[in-house]
Parts: sequence; C-alpha cells; structure tokens
Amino acid sequence: MKPTAVENIPENKIKTVKELTGFMKNKKTILIASIKNIPASQFQEIGKKLRGKAIVKVPKKNMILRAIEDSKLKQSEEFKKNISASIALLFSDLDSYDLAAELIKNKTPAKAKVGQIAPIDIEISAGPTDLVPGPAISELGALGIQIQIKEGKIEIKESKIIVKEGAKISQGAADIMGKLDIKPFTIGFTPLAALDNEKGIIYTNININPEEFTENLKTGFGKALAFAVSVGYSNEDTIRFLLSKALSHEIALEKLTPQEETKETAPEGVPSDQVGPEEELKESKEKPVESKDAPSEESEVKEQSQENKSTQTPEEKSKGEDK
Repeated sequence: MKPTAVENIPENKIKTVKELTGFMKNKKTILIASIKNIPASQFQEIGKKLRGKAIVKVPKKNMILRAIEDSKLKQSEEFKKNISASIALLFSDLDSYDLAAELIKNKTPAKAKVGQIAPIDIEISAGPTDLVPGPAISELGALGIQIQIKEGKIEIKESKIIVKEGAKISQGAADIMGKLDIKPFTIGFTPLAALDNEKGIIYTNININPEEFTENLKTGFGKALAFAVSVGYSNEDTIRFLLSKALSHEIALEKLTPQEETKETAPEGVPSDQVGPEEELKESKEKPVESKDAPSEESEVKEQSQENKSTQTPEEKSKGEDK
C-alpha cells in the first residue's frame, strides 16, 4: 500500500500550518512585514521588544498559503497578493495601524552600503568634521565637496548632495558617509499589509512614520486655513482671521477716503471739524439782537413811569403835588 500525500508531509510542517491556522482564526490583526536585509541580531532585538504585543513567525510561503486556505480568511485571495519572499507574519490583538507604528518605532539607523538605492537625497552638510587632513581630502574632492582646513581638522565649506533620491550609492559615497557617521537607512520590520480579521478589511498603506505624518498634517492644515480665509469661508477656525482681515480693510479704506472740508467756522482754539449745533447756538445767544422795531432802554423807562401814574389814586396824586 502506497503512503498518502499527507503521510509524506513532515510532522513539523503539519504542526506549523496548524499553529498558523489557529493564529489566523483567533487574532484580530494579521500583518505582513518585510524583513529583507535585517541582520539576525537586529531581528532578535525587535522580537524581544514586541513581546506581549505581537507573535512573530517566519514560515515558508507555501505554509502561509496553506494556513490561509485552512483558516478560511476573509479577503483571502487579496491578502495572498501581498505575500512575497523575505517576509514575517505578525499576529496581534492590536489595531493594524497601532501594530505598524510599533514596527516603525523600533527601526534603527543603518550605514549605507554600495549598490543600495538612496531613500532620500543624501547631503553632506557644511560645517566642521572630525576628519584630519590626509586621504579624506581627495575622497571629498572626488565627490565635488569643497573643504578647508581649520584648527587641524577638515571643514566642509558648502553643503553638497552626494547621492540623489532613487540613485545607487557608489563606493566613494559609501566610504565618506561611513567616515562622517552618516546613516541614511533604517533597519527593521517594514509593514507591507495588514488584515483586520474582525472587519474583514485589508490595509496596504500602513508604512507611516508618525512624526512625519503629524508634520504633514500640520502643513496641510496651515495651507487649508489660508485658502479658506482667502475665499471668505467662515467656520470656527477661520472666523477670527476673517474679522481681523475685515478690520484691516476698513482701516485701509479710511486712509484712502479724503476728508470733506467743512464750511463752519470753529471758535478760537477749537478745530473746524469739531464745530456743531451746540457751539452755533451758544454763539447766537452771546450776540446782541439788533432790530429796528425793538424799543430802546430809555423809552421803556418812560412808558413804565406813565403806567405807574395812571394807576395812582386821587389821594396819592394830591400828596405828591403837596410834596
């Protein structure tokens, strides 16, 4: 009797697949991370830091695919597309982005190697160095870096980009970066994709640097706020800027509008633009009223005297004559 296919599979592989299947069924998050070019010592160090947060496994690709089939994962076919060489599987009850953030946080700087692709523009900054004059002078000159000798040490006169983003690192650039202790790379687990078992959602853009992401958010908010104010969009964030803008426009308009000249004459010591109805009324009261029909002061006295005489009794008149 010939042995079946299952009997030909080594026991350790069957055990591994069962273990992976159990994790896939019971854990909230299944994350795929690249472990390419990670030294064994660095791998072990990261594994220690993740204890209590995630279970790290590095099985072969065929075992992963078999475990996915046995566990009947949601979005299984889409999830398989992210499985490639040099990967690790992480099983955790953390949220997908929280687990990815833990991996990014545990990355460490690494020196450049010849032939690697620069992740960013690599620049040698201007300023003093610890390099002494010698072979380093010609090595720096070969990369187009201007130098000067100051207090027995080499000083970089001007900043210089020695490797553009996306370009391969040359031997000369790698040597200089090594001497200047420039580490443009990071070593660690790189999150590629994660499956949320509870929601059945696959996340692929999870390699996010929290600090860089926060700075990008701040920059984006600043640009959006400036645009909203410029178009006059009012909300809780823009209202105080809109009011300030309106006030500045009002002040500018007042300066551009010419003041009208007044025909009123101001009293002495009072500016002409401050003359009002009250001052005019006061002036009119102080001026004597001249009229042709108005009786003089002397005629008023005579009239009063005649009125008094006409009202006197006969007795009062005789007394006055005797006097």
